[in-house]
Amino acid sequence: MASRPTKKRRISPAQSDDEGPSRKSSSKVQKAFLVNAANWDLEQDYETRARKGKKEKENTRLPTKLPGGRVQQYSAPTNDLEYLESDEDWLEGAEDVSADEEVEEKRPEKPEIPEHQQILEAKEELAKIALMLNETPEENAGAFKAIAKIGQSRIPAIQKLTLATQLAVYRDVIPGYRIRPAAEDAPEEKLSKDVRRVRTYEQALVSGYQAYVKDLARYTKAGRLQAGGGKGQSIASIAIMCACTLLNAVPHFNFRGDIIKILVGKLSTRHVDDDFNKCLRALETFFDEDEEGRGAMEAVSLLSKMMKAREYDVNENVVNLFLHLRLLSEFSGRASKDSVEHSNNGVGPNGKKPKSKKEFRTKRERKQIKEQKALQKDMANADALVSHEERDRMTSETLKLVFATYFRILKMRVPHLMGAVLEGLSKYAHLINQDFFGDLLEALKDLIRHSDASEEEDGEEKEEEEDDDTPIRNPSREALLCTTTAFALLAGQDAHNARGDLHLDLSFFTTHLYQTLFPLSLNPDLELGARSLHLPDPNQPSSARTKSTNKVNLQTTTVLLIRCLTAVLLPSWNIRSVPPLRLAAFAKQLSTAALHMPEKSAQAVLALLADVASAHGRKIAALWNTEERKGDGAFNALSASVEASNPFAATVWEGEILRRHYCPRVREGVRIVEKSLSLAER
Repeated sequence: MASRPTKKRRISPAQSDDEGPSRKSSSKVQKAFLVNAANWDLEQDYETRARKGKKEKENTRLPTKLPGGRVQQYSAPTNDLEYLESDEDWLEGAEDVSADEEVEEKRPEKPEIPEHQQILEAKEELAKIALMLNETPEENAGAFKAIAKIGQSRIPAIQKLTLATQLAVYRDVIPGYRIRPAAEDAPEEKLSKDVRRVRTYEQALVSGYQAYVKDLARYTKAGRLQAGGGKGQSIASIAIMCACTLLNAVPHFNFRGDIIKILVGKLSTRHVDDDFNKCLRALETFFDEDEEGRGAMEAVSLLSKMMKAREYDVNENVVNLFLHLRLLSEFSGRASKDSVEHSNNGVGPNGKKPKSKKEFRTKRERKQIKEQKALQKDMANADALVSHEERDRMTSETLKLVFATYFRILKMRVPHLMGAVLEGLSKYAHLINQDFFGDLLEALKDLIRHSDASEEEDGEEKEEEEDDDTPIRNPSREALLCTTTAFALLAGQDAHNARGDLHLDLSFFTTHLYQTLFPLSLNPDLELGARSLHLPDPNQPSSARTKSTNKVNLQTTTVLLIRCLTAVLLPSWNIRSVPPLRLAAFAKQLSTAALHMPEKSAQAVLALLADVASAHGRKIAALWNTEERKGDGAFNALSASVEASNPFAATVWEGEILRRHYCPRVREGVRIVEKSLSLAER
């Protein structure tokens, strides 16, 4: 059937105001319109109208052959989007969407909760979750993420509360062993319900603890920008406090290295504050209580890398941390400043274990003992006990790092770190390899020469003032520390027995000590340590009067002087090997120096002379008797060497003046020296 052409609707134009249409013409137009409308075929018009159909998606899936031999075709997935068939439907949908948007816009906004109310709600929620974790942690493994989610608030008070709560929770729930992280590629194992529950809890604990440590590191780094921004402690201080507590409370657990990095990052600054001191105390406690050795090696490695990166522009207390290492107890061989004793674990002098009398055991008893030994071995492996060989290996690696740091500082001659380095070398001198003795002694000699040169320059010109954080350098103290370190090297590891093979010559240190006795006796700060509190200098600016909290380098100059003199005059390895000329020269110089020293220093010098008199009384008795002079010529107190001073040509006349000293203890010290001499002559 031929289709009729579609007719277009004709709309009569609107009548203008200018033309006045007549009623007759308008009625004719309306009648003609109705007649034509009756002849329209509306159904045919709708049928021939173009439709917007659904586009069929091309099927890209291949057919599959079923077990029965039938081939099955897969159709393309249908799109859930419904197409609208007409413009009227689209308009109706648009009206619905706009209506929904209007309803949403008319909904009232949620009122903002005041900050104090949010803090109160956070406290209650944190307390509730913490109580659940303390009571049944394995049944509430998801609570770790819940606490961390509360800490994502923008309110600083809630962040601080969250950090403190997490610290308390993790301290209570962390086990006494290290949790092995689950491997993603590990094959699936058949586990019981209880074991699966425990592993799920452990993995949740490890992941939550890792996120907590990362938050601590992030808050610590951002603390410098937020310093002083809130009331009370800053969030960076809270984070550092949490890190220090975790390091001392659970040093065996996972992510120990990340916690140490937080503390080392804070110690890299020269500015000393409460957080800096907290990190120092935490690492000192960690070194003192470390029995495994691995944690100390990690911390020393990070500290040495940090100091090297900063070119050793760090605080002196950071280097003093090495003095708290448990190196002596970790080594299998026990050593001290005077002798070294190697543990032989019951080995006889011939290198074999002595035979013990065998006890008769039945076959059943031997089997039980064998099973018990195997059980003890399994228990030791379960407890992750570190063997002595592994501990010695880690201790040797730690020593390498410590000595490498010390030698670099000696080579660079960092002024404010010399005291700490020399203290460490004198303490660990018995652990240094004998092959490095010669190089180390040469470095100490160069340091003494450099100290003397710098002291002369400071005496002539004082142009620049030091910074507030830079400690004042004391060249005389450094020279005494160098001398103490040199003789400690000789005393350790039986180096005095192999002195001829090693070609160790300590005459330079002895001569330098002899020449510095007079200047030291005139030093007004003789009885004050490097970190002692001094009276305020009126010519010094008030900003430079700072109080230090160093607890290591506390020995006064008098104590260092007595240590050096004892090593020179009364060596522990061979007390009878000291030549008479050296004894007489030092005895004469010390008697003269005691006249200028304060009373406590004079008492210490006279006590040392009493010990020398009791040990070498016959060698130096002629100095106290004018009729028994052994030398000819004159005594030269300012001689360039000890032997060239001609000490036996002089007498100790200073004793008569010291008998009339104002201090009764000094007078008593003189009488003890004379009594020791009289007893030695008998």
